Amino acid sequence: MNKEIIIAPSLLAADFSRLKEEVIEIGKTRAKWLHLDVMDGNFVPNISFGADIIKAIRPHSNLYFDAHLMIEKPEWYIESIVKAGADNITIHVESTKHLHRALQLIKSYGVKAGVSINPSTDIDFLDNVIEVLDLILVMTVNPGFGGQKFIDAMCQKIKRIREKYPHIDIQVDGGINNKTAILAKNAGANVLVAGSYVFSGNYEERVNSLF
Repeated sequence: MNKEIIIAPSLLAADFSRLKEEVIEIGKTRAKWLHLDVMDGNFVPNISFGADIIKAIRPHSNLYFDAHLMIEKPEWYIESIVKAGADNITIHVESTKHLHRALQLIKSYGVKAGVSINPSTDIDFLDNVIEVLDLILVMTVNPGFGGQKFIDAMCQKIKRIREKYPHIDIQVDGGINNKTAILAKNAGANVLVAGSYVFSGNYEERVNSLF
């Protein structure tokens, strides 16, 4: 099944001193989603931003807000992220003892739900939650910091997921550029998160090169 290719620039790589302008400029490209990495310094060794920043930029963008919660106990923060303006919330399988319940909570607010898989995580658990999932995020780097190198071996994991779940959106995050995007798409991914690559050049040209 050929799914639409969607580009999701990652706000983590933007210039935080001019976030409003950055969001507006990204909105002028062919990107349809904006990827929002929420980090707590516990689940991953970095701290980024939370609901207040998402709420502040929401009036300046018509993009689909794709929130990626790299935090412990994500169920504590789902309501505030939804109210801030998220359209999709993705959580990590390792971040909660009650994954199915947390995903159901996301869906109860009328937004899309995703689950993220770290490079070392097996995909067998997906069968238990697939009925409440809209998206599966395959991390192609170890989560926590931008600018890392794409882990090629993750392409096999993407292929396995695409073969098993042909209708779901498969997102990749980590080390995505014009070359690794081809590998990810060929493996079956259709939603590409790109941070450093997009924000370090001409936004329109960099986004176009990922299709």
